[in-house]
Amino acid sequence: MNHRERALAVLNYQPYDRLPIVHFGFWQETLEQWADEGHISHRLAATWGDGNRADREISRQLSFDFNWSSTFGANLGLYPAIRRRVLEKFPDGSQKVLDNNGAIILVKPGIVSIPTELDHLLKGRAEWEKLYRPRLQWSEGRLRRTKMPGKILEPEQREAPLGLACGSLIGGIRNYVGLVGLSYLTADDPALLDEMIETVAGLCHQGSQATLEAGARPDFGHFWEDICYRAGPLVNPRFFRAKMGPGYRRITDLLHAHGIYLVSVDCDGKIDALIPTWLENGVNVMFPIEVGVWGASIAPWREQYGRELRGVGGMDKRAFAQDYAAVDAEIERLKPLVDLGGYLPCPDHRIAPDAKWENVQYYCERMRQVFG
Repeated sequence: MNHRERALAVLNYQPYDRLPIVHFGFWQETLEQWADEGHISHRLAATWGDGNRADREISRQLSFDFNWSSTFGANLGLYPAIRRRVLEKFPDGSQKVLDNNGAIILVKPGIVSIPTELDHLLKGRAEWEKLYRPRLQWSEGRLRRTKMPGKILEPEQREAPLGLACGSLIGGIRNYVGLVGLSYLTADDPALLDEMIETVAGLCHQGSQATLEAGARPDFGHFWEDICYRAGPLVNPRFFRAKMGPGYRRITDLLHAHGIYLVSVDCDGKIDALIPTWLENGVNVMFPIEVGVWGASIAPWREQYGRELRGVGGMDKRAFAQDYAAVDAEIERLKPLVDLGGYLPCPDHRIAPDAKWENVQYYCERMRQVFG
Protein backbone atom coordinates (compact mmCIF):
# COMPACT_ATOMS: atom_id res chain seq x y z
CA MET A 1 0.00 0.00 0.00
CA ASN A 2 1.11 3.59 -0.54
CA HIS A 3 0.43 6.48 1.84
CA ARG A 4 -2.77 7.47 0.03
CA GLU A 5 -4.19 3.96 0.19
CA ARG A 6 -3.26 3.61 3.87
CA ALA A 7 -4.82 6.92 4.90
CA LEU A 8 -8.07 6.27 3.05
CA ALA A 9 -8.22 2.75 4.49
CA VAL A 10 -7.83 4.08 8.04
CA LEU A 11 -10.54 6.71 7.61
CA ASN A 12 -12.90 4.22 5.96
CA TYR A 13 -12.39 1.53 8.65
CA GLN A 14 -10.70 -0.81 6.18
CA PRO A 15 -7.61 -3.02 6.67
CA TYR A 16 -4.21 -1.37 6.25
CA ASP A 17 -0.62 -2.56 6.50
CA ARG A 18 0.65 0.23 8.75
CA LEU A 19 -0.48 3.57 10.14
CA PRO A 20 0.61 6.59 8.06
CA ILE A 21 2.73 9.16 9.92
CA VAL A 22 1.05 12.49 9.22
CA HIS A 23 1.79 16.15 9.96
CA PHE A 24 0.15 19.56 9.51
CA GLY A 25 3.11 21.68 8.43
CA PHE A 26 5.28 24.10 10.33
CA TRP A 27 5.50 27.69 11.48
CA GLN A 28 7.88 29.55 9.17
CA GLU A 29 9.96 30.48 12.22
CA THR A 30 10.35 26.78 13.02
CA LEU A 31 11.85 26.09 9.61
CA GLU A 32 14.16 29.11 9.82
CA GLN A 33 15.40 27.93 13.21
CA TRP A 34 16.00 24.40 11.93
CA ALA A 35 17.88 25.86 8.96
CA ASP A 36 20.06 27.94 11.30
CA GLU A 37 20.78 24.74 13.26
CA GLY A 38 21.82 22.96 10.06
CA HIS A 39 19.00 20.41 9.89
CA ILE A 40 17.60 21.68 6.58
CA SER A 41 18.74 24.17 3.98
CA HIS A 42 17.65 27.79 4.05
CA ARG A 43 16.29 27.24 0.53
CA LEU A 44 13.90 24.58 1.82
CA ALA A 45 12.82 26.83 4.67
CA ALA A 46 12.16 29.75 2.31
CA THR A 47 10.21 27.76 -0.28
CA TRP A 48 8.10 25.56 2.00
CA GLY A 49 4.34 25.37 1.52
CA ASP A 50 1.71 22.74 2.33
CA GLY A 51 2.22 19.75 0.05
CA ASN A 52 4.86 21.31 -2.21
CA ARG A 53 8.28 19.91 -3.11
CA ALA A 54 9.99 21.51 -0.10
CA ASP A 55 7.28 20.12 2.18
CA ARG A 56 7.81 16.63 0.80
CA GLU A 57 11.58 16.89 1.27
CA ILE A 58 11.31 18.12 4.87
CA SER A 59 8.78 15.36 5.54
CA ARG A 60 11.26 12.81 4.17
CA GLN A 61 14.09 14.10 6.35
CA LEU A 62 11.91 13.94 9.46
CA SER A 63 10.37 10.60 8.37
CA PHE A 64 6.79 11.86 8.07
CA ASP A 65 4.78 10.26 5.27
CA PHE A 66 2.77 13.32 4.19
CA ASN A 67 1.05 16.58 5.17
CA TRP A 68 -2.73 16.18 5.60
CA SER A 69 -3.26 19.84 4.67
CA SER A 70 -2.24 19.17 1.06
CA THR A 71 -5.09 20.62 -0.97
CA PHE A 72 -5.81 22.40 -4.22
CA GLY A 73 -8.74 24.31 -5.65
CA ALA A 74 -9.98 27.57 -7.09
CA ASN A 75 -9.27 30.93 -5.48
CA LEU A 76 -12.22 31.39 -3.11
CA GLY A 77 -11.13 34.59 -1.38
CA LEU A 78 -11.23 38.24 -2.42
CA TYR A 79 -10.38 38.39 -6.13
CA PRO A 80 -8.50 40.54 -6.68
CA ALA A 81 -7.23 40.75 -3.12
CA ILE A 82 -6.98 44.13 -1.43
CA ARG A 83 -3.46 45.45 -1.88
CA ARG A 84 -1.41 44.95 1.26
CA ARG A 85 0.44 48.08 2.30
CA VAL A 86 2.08 49.71 5.31
CA LEU A 87 -0.03 52.58 6.66
CA GLU A 88 2.22 53.74 9.49
CA LYS A 89 5.59 52.92 11.04
CA PHE A 90 6.42 53.32 14.73
CA PRO A 91 9.77 53.96 16.50
CA ASP A 92 9.82 50.47 18.07
CA GLY A 93 9.70 48.87 14.62
CA SER A 94 6.00 48.06 14.73
CA GLN A 95 3.91 48.75 11.66
CA LYS A 96 0.24 49.43 11.05
CA VAL A 97 -0.60 47.37 7.97
CA LEU A 98 -3.62 46.99 5.72
CA ASP A 99 -3.76 43.29 4.87
CA ASN A 100 -5.21 41.48 1.85
CA ASN A 101 -8.59 41.01 3.56
CA GLY A 102 -9.00 44.69 4.40
CA ALA A 103 -8.08 44.30 8.07
CA ILE A 104 -5.83 46.93 9.63
CA ILE A 105 -3.38 45.05 11.82
CA LEU A 106 -0.48 45.87 14.13
CA VAL A 107 2.63 43.93 13.15
CA LYS A 108 5.29 43.85 15.87
CA PRO A 109 8.92 42.85 15.28
CA GLY A 110 9.82 39.43 16.64
CA ILE A 111 6.19 38.45 17.32
CA VAL A 112 5.14 35.41 15.32
CA SER A 113 1.61 34.92 16.63
CA ILE A 114 -1.52 36.32 14.97
CA PRO A 115 -1.24 40.15 14.86
CA THR A 116 -3.65 42.43 16.68
CA GLU A 117 -6.54 43.66 14.54
CA LEU A 118 -7.07 47.41 14.93
CA ASP A 119 -9.84 48.06 12.42
CA HIS A 120 -11.49 46.81 9.23
CA LEU A 121 -12.47 48.45 5.95
CA LEU A 122 -15.75 46.54 5.88
CA LYS A 123 -18.11 48.27 8.30
CA GLY A 124 -21.49 48.12 6.57
CA ARG A 125 -23.41 47.93 3.32
CA ALA A 126 -21.54 50.76 1.58
CA GLU A 127 -18.17 49.03 1.84
CA TRP A 128 -19.76 45.65 1.10
CA GLU A 129 -21.29 46.92 -2.15
CA LYS A 130 -18.21 48.83 -3.28
CA LEU A 131 -15.21 46.77 -2.14
CA TYR A 132 -16.27 43.28 -1.15
CA ARG A 133 -19.23 41.87 -3.05
CA PRO A 134 -17.59 42.55 -6.45
CA ARG A 135 -14.50 40.67 -5.24
CA LEU A 136 -16.55 37.65 -4.15
CA GLN A 137 -18.11 36.79 -7.51
CA TRP A 138 -17.22 33.71 -9.53
CA SER A 139 -15.06 34.05 -12.64
CA GLU A 140 -13.09 31.52 -14.66
CA GLY A 141 -9.94 33.43 -13.75
CA ARG A 142 -10.22 32.00 -10.24
CA LEU A 143 -9.80 28.52 -11.69
CA ARG A 144 -7.16 29.31 -14.32
CA ARG A 145 -4.86 30.64 -11.63
CA THR A 146 -5.14 27.42 -9.64
CA LYS A 147 -2.09 25.17 -9.79
CA MET A 148 -3.54 21.89 -11.03
CA PRO A 149 -0.86 19.95 -12.89
CA GLY A 150 -2.32 16.85 -14.50
CA LYS A 151 -0.38 14.39 -12.37
CA ILE A 152 -2.01 15.42 -9.10
CA LEU A 153 -5.46 14.95 -10.57
CA GLU A 154 -4.99 11.22 -11.15
CA PRO A 155 -5.43 9.29 -7.88
CA GLU A 156 -3.58 6.27 -9.23
CA GLN A 157 -0.44 8.39 -9.66
CA ARG A 158 -0.52 9.95 -6.20
CA GLU A 159 1.50 8.68 -3.27
CA ALA A 160 -0.46 10.68 -0.69
CA PRO A 161 -4.08 11.83 -0.37
CA LEU A 162 -4.99 15.17 -1.88
CA GLY A 163 -7.93 17.32 -0.82
CA LEU A 164 -10.16 19.77 -2.64
CA ALA A 165 -10.15 23.14 -0.85
CA CYS A 166 -13.86 24.00 -0.54
CA GLY A 167 -13.37 27.35 1.17
CA SER A 168 -14.76 28.88 4.35
CA LEU A 169 -18.39 29.73 5.04
CA ILE A 170 -17.91 31.95 8.12
CA GLY A 171 -14.19 32.14 8.96
CA GLY A 172 -13.49 34.30 5.92
CA ILE A 173 -16.32 36.69 6.76
CA ARG A 174 -14.94 36.95 10.29
CA ASN A 175 -11.60 37.96 8.74
CA TYR A 176 -13.29 40.66 6.64
CA VAL A 177 -15.30 42.33 9.42
CA GLY A 178 -13.49 41.20 12.58
CA LEU A 179 -14.98 39.25 15.46
CA VAL A 180 -16.55 42.32 17.06
CA GLY A 181 -17.95 43.44 13.71
CA LEU A 182 -19.41 39.99 13.06
CA SER A 183 -21.02 39.95 16.50
CA TYR A 184 -22.66 43.34 15.96
CA LEU A 185 -23.85 42.40 12.46
CA THR A 186 -25.90 39.51 13.84
CA ALA A 187 -27.99 42.07 15.74
CA ASP A 188 -27.61 45.36 13.85
CA ASP A 189 -27.93 44.23 10.22
CA PRO A 190 -28.84 40.55 9.93
CA ALA A 191 -30.02 41.07 6.36
CA LEU A 192 -26.55 42.25 5.32
CA LEU A 193 -24.92 39.36 7.13
CA ASP A 194 -27.28 36.92 5.41
CA GLU A 195 -26.26 38.40 2.06
CA MET A 196 -22.58 38.00 2.93
CA ILE A 197 -23.11 34.39 3.96
CA GLU A 198 -25.11 33.56 0.81
CA THR A 199 -22.53 35.25 -1.42
CA VAL A 200 -19.57 33.44 0.15
CA ALA A 201 -21.35 30.07 0.24
CA GLY A 202 -22.35 30.47 -3.39
CA LEU A 203 -18.78 31.27 -4.39
CA CYS A 204 -17.46 28.23 -2.51
CA HIS A 205 -19.99 25.99 -4.26
CA GLN A 206 -19.22 27.44 -7.69
CA GLY A 207 -15.49 27.10 -7.17
CA SER A 208 -15.77 23.52 -5.98
CA GLN A 209 -18.07 22.63 -8.86
CA ALA A 210 -15.85 24.24 -11.49
CA THR A 211 -12.77 22.49 -10.16
CA LEU A 212 -14.47 19.10 -10.22
CA GLU A 213 -15.90 19.71 -13.68
CA ALA A 214 -12.39 20.59 -14.89
CA GLY A 215 -11.44 16.97 -14.20
CA ALA A 216 -10.13 17.11 -10.64
CA ARG A 217 -10.33 13.84 -8.72
CA PRO A 218 -9.58 14.67 -5.07
CA ASP A 219 -9.61 12.14 -2.27
CA PHE A 220 -11.47 14.34 0.20
CA GLY A 221 -13.12 17.73 0.53
CA HIS A 222 -11.63 20.22 2.95
CA PHE A 223 -13.10 23.32 4.60
CA TRP A 224 -11.35 25.91 6.76
CA GLU A 225 -13.16 27.83 9.50
CA ASP A 226 -11.14 28.61 12.69
CA ILE A 227 -14.29 29.91 14.35
CA CYS A 228 -13.66 28.59 17.88
CA TYR A 229 -11.34 29.42 20.79
CA ARG A 230 -10.40 27.76 24.07
CA ALA A 231 -13.89 28.00 25.60
CA GLY A 232 -15.97 27.17 22.53
CA PRO A 233 -17.39 28.76 19.36
CA LEU A 234 -16.98 32.45 18.55
CA VAL A 235 -20.54 32.43 17.17
CA ASN A 236 -23.77 31.09 18.62
CA PRO A 237 -24.12 27.38 17.71
CA ARG A 238 -27.80 27.94 16.80
CA PHE A 239 -26.78 30.71 14.41
CA PHE A 240 -24.08 28.45 12.99
CA ARG A 241 -26.53 25.61 12.36
CA ALA A 242 -29.17 27.82 10.77
CA LYS A 243 -26.86 29.90 8.60
CA MET A 244 -23.92 27.59 7.79
CA GLY A 245 -25.70 24.24 7.61
CA PRO A 246 -27.37 24.74 4.21
CA GLY A 247 -24.12 25.92 2.62
CA TYR A 248 -22.21 22.90 3.89
CA ARG A 249 -24.97 20.55 2.72
CA ARG A 250 -25.03 21.98 -0.80
CA ILE A 251 -21.27 21.55 -1.18
CA THR A 252 -21.10 18.10 0.40
CA ASP A 253 -23.97 16.94 -1.84
CA LEU A 254 -21.84 18.08 -4.78
CA LEU A 255 -18.86 16.15 -3.44
CA HIS A 256 -20.98 13.04 -2.91
CA ALA A 257 -22.20 13.26 -6.51
CA HIS A 258 -18.55 13.04 -7.54
CA GLY A 259 -17.86 10.05 -5.30
CA ILE A 260 -16.16 11.99 -2.49
CA TYR A 261 -17.45 10.99 0.95
CA LEU A 262 -14.64 12.11 3.26
CA VAL A 263 -14.97 15.81 4.07
CA SER A 264 -12.72 17.43 6.66
CA VAL A 265 -12.89 20.78 8.40
CA ASP A 266 -9.91 22.66 9.80
CA CYS A 267 -11.11 24.44 12.91
CA ASP A 268 -8.95 25.26 15.91
CA GLY A 269 -10.21 25.65 19.46
CA LYS A 270 -12.95 23.82 21.36
CA ILE A 271 -15.23 22.70 18.54
CA ASP A 272 -17.64 20.41 20.43
CA ALA A 273 -20.74 22.59 20.05
CA LEU A 274 -20.35 22.82 16.25
CA ILE A 275 -19.78 19.12 15.56
CA PRO A 276 -23.53 18.31 15.24
CA THR A 277 -23.96 20.87 12.46
CA TRP A 278 -20.96 19.54 10.57
CA LEU A 279 -22.02 15.90 10.87
CA GLU A 280 -25.64 16.64 9.94
CA ASN A 281 -24.39 18.31 6.77
CA GLY A 282 -21.81 15.83 5.53
CA VAL A 283 -18.60 17.10 7.14
CA ASN A 284 -17.28 13.98 8.86
CA VAL A 285 -13.53 14.43 9.51
CA MET A 286 -12.55 16.74 12.39
CA PHE A 287 -9.12 18.37 12.02
CA PRO A 288 -6.70 19.15 13.67
CA ILE A 289 -8.37 18.26 17.04
CA GLU A 290 -6.34 20.86 18.91
CA VAL A 291 -5.71 19.35 22.36
CA GLY A 292 -5.19 22.66 24.16
CA VAL A 293 -5.97 23.23 27.82
CA TRP A 294 -9.49 21.88 27.19
CA GLY A 295 -8.14 18.38 26.43
CA ALA A 296 -9.83 17.68 23.10
CA SER A 297 -9.92 14.04 22.01
CA ILE A 298 -11.79 12.03 19.41
CA ALA A 299 -12.81 9.47 22.07
CA PRO A 300 -15.84 11.28 23.60
CA TRP A 301 -16.98 12.44 20.17
CA ARG A 302 -16.90 8.89 18.84
CA GLU A 303 -18.86 7.70 21.86
CA GLN A 304 -21.48 10.39 21.27
CA TYR A 305 -21.72 10.40 17.47
CA GLY A 306 -20.55 6.96 16.37
CA ARG A 307 -18.32 5.84 13.52
CA GLU A 308 -19.48 8.46 11.03
CA LEU A 309 -17.22 10.91 12.89
CA ARG A 310 -13.58 10.55 11.87
CA GLY A 311 -10.55 12.55 12.89
CA VAL A 312 -7.09 13.67 11.84
CA GLY A 313 -4.95 15.35 14.50
CA GLY A 314 -5.12 15.21 18.27
CA MET A 315 -1.39 14.66 18.92
CA ASP A 316 -0.32 17.27 21.48
CA LYS A 317 2.56 18.98 19.68
CA ARG A 318 3.78 20.53 22.93
CA ALA A 319 5.60 17.24 23.56
CA PHE A 320 8.08 18.21 20.82
CA ALA A 321 9.42 20.99 23.07
CA GLN A 322 10.22 18.56 25.88
CA ASP A 323 12.10 15.26 25.62
CA TYR A 324 11.86 11.68 24.39
CA ALA A 325 9.95 10.65 27.52
CA ALA A 326 7.25 13.23 26.80
CA VAL A 327 6.99 12.01 23.21
CA ASP A 328 6.70 8.41 24.41
CA ALA A 329 3.96 9.38 26.86
CA GLU A 330 2.03 11.16 24.13
CA ILE A 331 2.26 8.16 21.79
CA GLU A 332 1.06 5.92 24.62
CA ARG A 333 -1.95 8.23 25.06
CA LEU A 334 -2.75 7.90 21.36
CA LYS A 335 -2.85 4.07 21.34
CA PRO A 336 -6.48 3.59 22.43
CA LEU A 337 -7.56 6.38 20.08
CA VAL A 338 -5.97 4.64 17.09
CA ASP A 339 -7.70 1.43 18.17
CA LEU A 340 -11.06 3.16 17.68
CA GLY A 341 -10.45 3.23 13.92
CA GLY A 342 -11.23 6.10 11.57
CA TYR A 343 -8.51 8.19 13.17
CA LEU A 344 -5.10 9.42 11.98
CA PRO A 345 -2.86 10.90 14.70
CA CYS A 346 -1.29 14.16 13.60
CA PRO A 347 0.33 17.08 15.46
CA ASP A 348 -2.58 19.28 16.47
CA HIS A 349 -1.37 22.37 14.63
CA ARG A 350 1.68 23.74 12.84
CA ILE A 351 4.84 22.47 14.52
CA ALA A 352 6.02 25.41 16.64
CA PRO A 353 9.47 27.07 16.95
CA ASP A 354 10.05 25.45 20.36
CA ALA A 355 9.97 21.98 18.75
CA LYS A 356 13.31 20.18 18.78
CA TRP A 357 14.25 18.57 15.48
CA GLU A 358 15.45 15.39 17.18
CA ASN A 359 12.18 15.06 19.13
CA VAL A 360 10.13 15.27 15.93
CA GLN A 361 12.34 12.66 14.27
CA TYR A 362 12.01 10.46 17.35
CA TYR A 363 8.22 10.79 17.22
CA CYS A 364 8.14 9.52 13.63
CA GLU A 365 10.50 6.66 14.47
CA ARG A 366 8.52 5.58 17.54
CA MET A 367 5.17 5.86 15.73
CA ARG A 368 6.42 3.35 13.16
CA GLN A 369 7.66 1.03 15.87
CA VAL A 370 4.43 1.20 17.85
CA PHE A 371 1.89 1.21 15.01
CA GLY A 372 3.66 -0.94 12.44
